[in-house]
Amino acid sequence: MSTESPRRSSRLRWRLGPGRATRAKAVAGFTALLLPLAAMVGLASPAQAATSATATYLKKSDWGSGFEGQWTVKNTGTTALSSWTIEWDFPSGTAVGSAWDASVTSSGTHWTAKNLGWNGTVAPGASISFGFNGTGSGSPTGCKLNGASCDGGGTVPGDSAPSKPGTPTASGITDTSVKLSWSAATDDKGVKNYDVLRDGAKVATVTTTTYTDTGLTKGTDYSYSVQARDTADQTGPVSGAVAVRTTGGNDNPGPGTGSKVNLGYFTNWGVYGRNYHVKNLVTSGSAEKITHINYAFGNVQGGKCTIGDSYADYDKAYTADQSVDGVADTWDQPLRGNFNQLRKLKAKYPHIKVIWSFGGWTWSGGFGAAAQNPAAFAQSCYDLVEDPRWADVFDGIDIDWEYPNACGLTCDTSGPAALKNLSSALRAKFGAKNLVTAAITADGSDGGKIDAADYAGAAQSFDWYNVMTYDFFGAWEAKGPTAPHSPLNAYAGIPQDGFNSAAAIAKLKAKGVPASKLLLGIGFYGRGWTGVTQAAPGGTATGAAPGTYEAGIEDYKVLKNSCPATGTIAGTAYAHCGTNWWSYDTPATITSKMAWANSQGLGGAFFWEFSGDTANGELVSAMDSGLN
Repeated sequence: MSTESPRRSSRLRWRLGPGRATRAKAVAGFTALLLPLAAMVGLASPAQAATSATATYLKKSDWGSGFEGQWTVKNTGTTALSSWTIEWDFPSGTAVGSAWDASVTSSGTHWTAKNLGWNGTVAPGASISFGFNGTGSGSPTGCKLNGASCDGGGTVPGDSAPSKPGTPTASGITDTSVKLSWSAATDDKGVKNYDVLRDGAKVATVTTTTYTDTGLTKGTDYSYSVQARDTADQTGPVSGAVAVRTTGGNDNPGPGTGSKVNLGYFTNWGVYGRNYHVKNLVTSGSAEKITHINYAFGNVQGGKCTIGDSYADYDKAYTADQSVDGVADTWDQPLRGNFNQLRKLKAKYPHIKVIWSFGGWTWSGGFGAAAQNPAAFAQSCYDLVEDPRWADVFDGIDIDWEYPNACGLTCDTSGPAALKNLSSALRAKFGAKNLVTAAITADGSDGGKIDAADYAGAAQSFDWYNVMTYDFFGAWEAKGPTAPHSPLNAYAGIPQDGFNSAAAIAKLKAKGVPASKLLLGIGFYGRGWTGVTQAAPGGTATGAAPGTYEAGIEDYKVLKNSCPATGTIAGTAYAHCGTNWWSYDTPATITSKMAWANSQGLGGAFFWEFSGDTANGELVSAMDSGLN
């Protein structure tokens, strides 16, 4: 009986790639900038005409477990203020402790500060401040001063404020710039201009619905939103925010690595029949040449992230000879299994980032429920990935949804926006310092899976996509025609238009996904047929060729000896031995594919999965040298 996990054996038809970072412990600190709160959030419509005054917030200091906050009220009008009240919201987990120079109360997460008897009057041009000690790390949102806009926009009787503009979309992202576009706001008297907000602070005011922000830092995360002003200078609510990461930069290079991502999948079930363990990454030399590991898989059940295999993940006891550092697990240690071995690997190779991947071919059915409540899904994933027992092991999360608004093992009908909604919720919860990635389809055909979901919109929240550019063809079509399962480009006689790596990458780029956010996929295995008499691709077959764990699929480390390559087509190798016909990548074809990825400006490459490589990691080596 095969000992191969059903999660691997079922990763066959319509896969277009088998699915799939030290956790960044530092929480993004507040920059001590005086920011108008109206520039951070959508504002409630004031109930009365606004007094000419503003309220601004300053985080004066942050000591990790708490911070000192300060609000400043400034009278920008010509008559004195007789009193002031500031209202705002803090996210759950952030709260006011002791306060001075104001009376501060709360109702849930909504906070209200009122002047004391001696500081309610503010003369024209004057300011008054109050402060407090707080806990948590959140920013205030929803600011109102005396019921009006905190930026002084206010309202004019009989003149409505502008509507909320559309959430910006980002394009043309470079190392130092990004172009933003958004749909227009509306107003009963006309929109005058738009404030462009970067990380909550106004960076420009424009009269059009586009803006190019320049002078940015490469490899850096930014958040953009916009706010409309009408002809009376009233401000409307702030739009939704788009997350942008500039290209270039890589603070995680390790020995033998350059600026490109070289990511490999490690499967939790590999520790069983395959007898492949984290230590094998060390003995093969692969650990020195990779930048990231995707740990596969966590499950998705009831719209939540859950453990995939608790025994392999964190309970299996390792002997000294199996352990990364040569130290055996004890019966009473708090963490064992793969998670503890990955912790040891990261201690030995600190450049490696580990990402926990959820879903996959078998477990993608849970994403439909997740899409119904993205925030709850993101919270469940964060709670699991950041569990104190192993929070230091993981540097982020990867989702392998096969496929949004399309069919895989089951059919999803969540709609084109579901992936974008999910990615936005994950980014909001995991923050800028954690990696958030996704494995996606490589179906570049017209009306295919790439067209079924908003991959460009979702890319704004993801660090990158693992484009599953393999499993295009295989013995699920038992009679053939034989075809390479991972063609780099089209060729005469290819069974399906759009089923090749170049077509998939081109389509994603055309839709607006930055090339730097695309990783090219490589399979460390082959797919094959039997009953084949024709050596060249396009022959007929009688069924799937026999394999070690399942018919029709075999590891590269086996095929390189049992059925050596006899030719190449579309940038990949094929082999005809006896009546069996196989296609797979070799060090030579991987080298050429990496050169192509570099020429396309891709962010790097990834592979499925480590155990298919040779004992000395020759495929990983080819990827490393080809990328760098």
